[in-house]
Amino acid sequence: MTNPGAPWRPAPGPVVCVGETMAALAPDPSGPLADAGRLRMSVAGAESNVAMYLADHGVPVAWLSALGDDPLGRRVRAAVAAPGVDVSHVRTDPARPTGLLVKDPSPDGTRVHYYRGGSAASALGPDLLDTAPVRGAALVHLTGITPALSPSCRRLTERALAPERPYAVSFDVNHRPALWPDGDAPAILRDLADRADLVLVGLDEAQGLWGANLTAQDVRALLPHPRVLVVKDGSRDATAFTAEGPVTVPTPPVQVVEAVGAGDAFAAGFLAGLLRGRSVMAALRLGHLTAGSALGVTGDHGPLPDRERLEDLLALPAAAWAALTPQV
Repeated sequence: MTNPGAPWRPAPGPVVCVGETMAALAPDPSGPLADAGRLRMSVAGAESNVAMYLADHGVPVAWLSALGDDPLGRRVRAAVAAPGVDVSHVRTDPARPTGLLVKDPSPDGTRVHYYRGGSAASALGPDLLDTAPVRGAALVHLTGITPALSPSCRRLTERALAPERPYAVSFDVNHRPALWPDGDAPAILRDLADRADLVLVGLDEAQGLWGANLTAQDVRALLPHPRVLVVKDGSRDATAFTAEGPVTVPTPPVQVVEAVGAGDAFAAGFLAGLLRGRSVMAALRLGHLTAGSALGVTGDHGPLPDRERLEDLLALPAAAWAALTPQV
């Protein structure tokens, strides 16, 4: 008999998120970049997004990366630290700049232009894992962006996923086609993901990487080794595969302002749920609710519902959850 309420989960302890964060510019008000008269600055980075939302959920978390010795780097450091993320071990590189991205919104979605070649974070390497936060971590969170940044960043990712690691690893596939011009992404990302303890991937993302007709169950067959695999099917649902069996939770409707950052928010909510001992179903719900916070803002980091509201939503019967309206 399956027991969906008792999944594998990381040991109690702090989380470390590793990866590049950039300064981000977007038209203000939102609209095509070519027509913009003013740009709004924020910060953007998959791993620091996860760290910030984990901090919002009260999870002790550190972010490890490198920034340039420049105003953009100082802006990034302050923004990531604001929710309570430990940034004390983020390196400052005097020779390389902080990366930059520029958003170009349109009715068909937001296109992102990256200016990150030769950035401070691209020079990170395996030695980053010798720092104190990693030595004391219960969970290290990585994404498929980091191994695409440079050979040294790929070695960093591979070492973090070494079999003898003393911490658990969560890995968000986070495929960015522009970072993989040589076409190596399908094989490399599948190999790296299958070494992790917990993996998150979008179904459309998996279909683009490994086969257009894949189902969530097919993705599990391709990635059999992670203790937990979460396959997100956009606005439909998310399914978590564990040793106790699959659990699927529908995605509640939300008013979407911008989709960028929602996957990172989902990852943070799901991880926070598991780390706090919640059931798989509740962790998936918390992932959805956290993603909704990102979908409702133009930046990557939006406000969570208050704690009482979150608890009420997590406790809803299945039928009431499925009947939620965009006012969640």
